[in-house]
Amino acid sequence: MTLAADPPHARTEPADREAGADSETGTDRETRTDREAGAERLLTASVRHSYDPTIEIDWTAPHVPGAFWIRPERSSLFGTELWDGLSPAQRIELTKHEVANAACSGIWFETMLMRMFVREYASWDPRSKHAHYALTEIADECRHSIMFGRLVESMGTPVYGPSRREKALAKFLVTTARGAHMYASILIAEEILDALQREIMVDETLQPLIRMVSRIHVVEEARHVRFARDELVRQVAASSPLALAHARIIVGRSALVVSNRFTHPAMYAAVGIDPAAGRAAARANPRFRDTMRWAGSRVVAFLGDQGLIAGPAVAMWKRASLI
Repeated sequence: MTLAADPPHARTEPADREAGADSETGTDRETRTDREAGAERLLTASVRHSYDPTIEIDWTAPHVPGAFWIRPERSSLFGTELWDGLSPAQRIELTKHEVANAACSGIWFETMLMRMFVREYASWDPRSKHAHYALTEIADECRHSIMFGRLVESMGTPVYGPSRREKALAKFLVTTARGAHMYASILIAEEILDALQREIMVDETLQPLIRMVSRIHVVEEARHVRFARDELVRQVAASSPLALAHARIIVGRSALVVSNRFTHPAMYAAVGIDPAAGRAAARANPRFRDTMRWAGSRVVAFLGDQGLIAGPAVAMWKRASLI
């Protein structure tokens, strides 16, 4: 199977105005029409480039002996004394557990996204293409979560779940997040994982299974990122200064949580390293901090352009090693 790196967008005519639009201003009508046209293009791309991982991936294929799951230099401990103390087999094993942790994080992020979209959909016009695409994205995320679950099962690793504090933040976001900080939080998780997976999918030295999972996810996440970016621009434009100040704090906190997920302490225990020592070494590792800045560079630039990285929240972005 050959997958394109980014799905094409079909040309469509702007959708008709929704009922009740006559009372809107010209700017409101233009925004609604732009949103509908964008959703129409994404719906067309979804029909052309959607994949069922239960069929597209050979889950019974054996893993390749001696192949890493991510590039060694992307491992959170690469370049540290702890890494130097690992055998070649232990280094491969660590990258496997790091991939499992990322997959479990992906499931957790996608579950939050789906819950937020379902909550928002309840107040949207069910005739609109915007609402239809939100449901389509939920369907995509359902398949992705199954795919990540099958990946973790295939690797034979534990499930790396969120901490109690992370669960509390997730509950808060799912219940309250709307507007700019909802879409910005979605983008942070989506785009950091996307950067890592784009590298993985083209590296023929890595395990074929993770390369295929990454290729499928990259193709479909490209649509999700486009949807969230377009909507975020609209939400920022419609937000008051006070709302944006609040959004910066929530978004900064989300960035810190996403970053912290990449150093789950149980990963290190899996290769015989003290969990606390492993996490401390990873967080202090300049090579891994460079990796996080690299993976987050695109979304950081975009959110910065939207005025969502500023003021007191900058400290959280620095703690997350994303700036």
